[in-house]
Amino acid sequence: MKIRVQNERFDAGAEMAAMSQGRTDIGALASFVGLARDLNEGSGVQAITLEHYPGMTEKALAAVVEEAAARWALLDVTVIHRIGRLLPGDPIVLVAVASLHRGEAFAACEFIMDYLKTRAPFWKKEETPAGTRWVEARASDDAAAARWIKP
Repeated sequence: MKIRVQNERFDAGAEMAAMSQGRTDIGALASFVGLARDLNEGSGVQAITLEHYPGMTEKALAAVVEEAAARWALLDVTVIHRIGRLLPGDPIVLVAVASLHRGEAFAACEFIMDYLKTRAPFWKKEETPAGTRWVEARASDDAAAARWIKP
């Protein structure tokens, strides 16, 4: 399992290739790449700056991955999240999951991303033509994460 928080760009294809290199037990790789947008809440976004709390962020991401591994039979997971100033089109986050079967890989990938959006301590500040603004938590992200709560 690999978890990284970094300023540098990542290559999703290279990360997935490294995940499966030399392995014949993997039957499915599922991934998600989140990109910085140029529009949010109806206004243009020129850049975003992502901040985090070092140490706490990695622990929160590790806890999400551990919870996914407890729910599904996963062979490997990579989570990379960028910090710093990003421009529209820049990759922000990669979640890649390897498993025996596609259903587990898809479900775990979606679960990790849903929980990452609500449990990982990241803060986003957008630069817009009207100035800067902090991005608030979204009810839709909370609703997406809530569907994974076991009764």
